Amino acid sequence: MSNLEREAAPSLCGGRGFVVAEPVRELLSPRHVKLGESSEVRRLLPNLGRRMVGAWCFVDHYGPDDIADEPGMQVPPHPHMGLQTVSWLHEGEVLHRDSIGSLQTIRPRELGLMTSGRAISHSEESPRSHARFLHGAQLWVALPDGHRHTDPRFEHHADLPVVTAPGVKATLILGDLDGATSPGTAYTPIVGADLSLTRGADVRLPLEPDFEYAVLSMSGEAHVDGVPVLPGSMLYLGCGRSELPLRAESDAGLMLLGGEPFEEELIMFWNWIGRSQEEIVQARRDWMEGTRFGEVKGYDGAPLPAPALPPVPLKPRGRAR
Repeated sequence: MSNLEREAAPSLCGGRGFVVAEPVRELLSPRHVKLGESSEVRRLLPNLGRRMVGAWCFVDHYGPDDIADEPGMQVPPHPHMGLQTVSWLHEGEVLHRDSIGSLQTIRPRELGLMTSGRAISHSEESPRSHARFLHGAQLWVALPDGHRHTDPRFEHHADLPVVTAPGVKATLILGDLDGATSPGTAYTPIVGADLSLTRGADVRLPLEPDFEYAVLSMSGEAHVDGVPVLPGSMLYLGCGRSELPLRAESDAGLMLLGGEPFEEELIMFWNWIGRSQEEIVQARRDWMEGTRFGEVKGYDGAPLPAPALPPVPLKPRGRAR
């Protein structure tokens, strides 16, 4: 999914020096952002109080939206570089097209993973014949310097590892959890998992003490380490935990996001992640001139124009509050 804001602002991310090295309970409220004329998402990252969680640098939660009589998601072709996109659904379908020729319908609890590397463009749309409800999350993972110029690629994994315990089922999206490993390609120590809790569940999820974590609530009523987390909000948990207490007041859906704190400083502007102003300026020029990012074939509509660059210089910095 694209960042469709026309007044894009740089996000200054990264840097181990700003990571909370102990357990915390920091509840992040979403910012409501329009996607097109009718769709709205709840943006949890980047957030005024928290820019990254491990390598996770962008989190949008959307739905459940009743799109029975609507076109649903319609995100025109747009570019990416320096990141991975993770498409994750609880309801509905999303048709992915990209400039390397991928064409894939992504369905609930299937992983759509696009590695932009040096450059790619893609579109996302609800199929013409689609389910009534659309509900999911769109996430980005920052690529470390050694891999951010890699060849672009797209992966679709319909069969993902599942870890179960009484009252909870964890579908592993990226990385490792409790001995299971996702087939999705990861470039940093990371974890992403979809947690389905049944009403009355009271469990403890194993964690890596060196990772920092956050939990996004997708649906239902759940307490995360004793804190009620409502759908569309996210609880940042810091580092230093070996387990995470979870309790469900109703059937609930959560997403666990974590990873080794991202050491590098970077700039995130619009749909690009770079390390210098020059990289962002060049990416914008290449996109507007129709070079480098390729062409998305088959989408019925024009690509998105890039927003204007800000009047102040873009500088890579550490995590900014």
